[in-house]
Amino acid sequence: MTRLFVVAHRYFGLRMRYSLLPSLAAAVILFTAASAYAQFGAPSPGTQVHDATALHPPAGARVAIVEFADMECPACANANPILKAAAATYKIPWVRHDFLIPYHVWSPQATVNARWFDSRSKALGDEYRDLVFANQTSIYNLAVLRQFTEKFAADRHIALPFAIDPQGKLAAAVKADSDLGMRTGVKATPAVWVVTDHSKGAPYMEVANGMSNLYQLIDQALADTAGAKPAPKSPVKKPASN
Repeated sequence: MTRLFVVAHRYFGLRMRYSLLPSLAAAVILFTAASAYAQFGAPSPGTQVHDATALHPPAGARVAIVEFADMECPACANANPILKAAAATYKIPWVRHDFLIPYHVWSPQATVNARWFDSRSKALGDEYRDLVFANQTSIYNLAVLRQFTEKFAADRHIALPFAIDPQGKLAAAVKADSDLGMRTGVKATPAVWVVTDHSKGAPYMEVANGMSNLYQLIDQALADTAGAKPAPKSPVKKPASN
């Protein structure tokens, strides 16, 4: 993705001296290609992980799925039910991170909406994400997204505020997730790993585009961590009594 952006920038600069219109057209084509690369991924040996901070299971789990996704990404929509089914089948956590793709029209707002529903319950936020992915092809602008979100809330007897994120705190959390993905080395979505705790094998293994090796990697991770005790959950602090 980065290389394509650099190529687009250089090409645009060189062509400015000749004709603005052809330059703009060429830049649009190149930027579109860059966006497509980010959405669908490109054939490659895998993500070069720079920072593995995000690639571990939640406390109390020895195996988990970690995903970075954009809610407007078609490949992410295709992967979503596969990941959901795998997490349910193996009864392992599925850690979902946002990774915003530049130039997507409505996914930044969709991620904020999902986090607002998270504040009501995590299950509700995940249900919203799943339905957005399932209906992705019919959501083509912010107005349609708003109608979709209002119906989702109304069907569950939830009052949706006019301003979902008036102070920008949810948007900041989304950006922090995207920044985490950048530090990890994510360049295409969905980026998915099977991660382990106290494993005799690899601490994390990337799932192939198309999720073709997802179940194989989970089986391997469970075998590699057999008999291992996962890190204990942090104790719940009781409020101090007056």
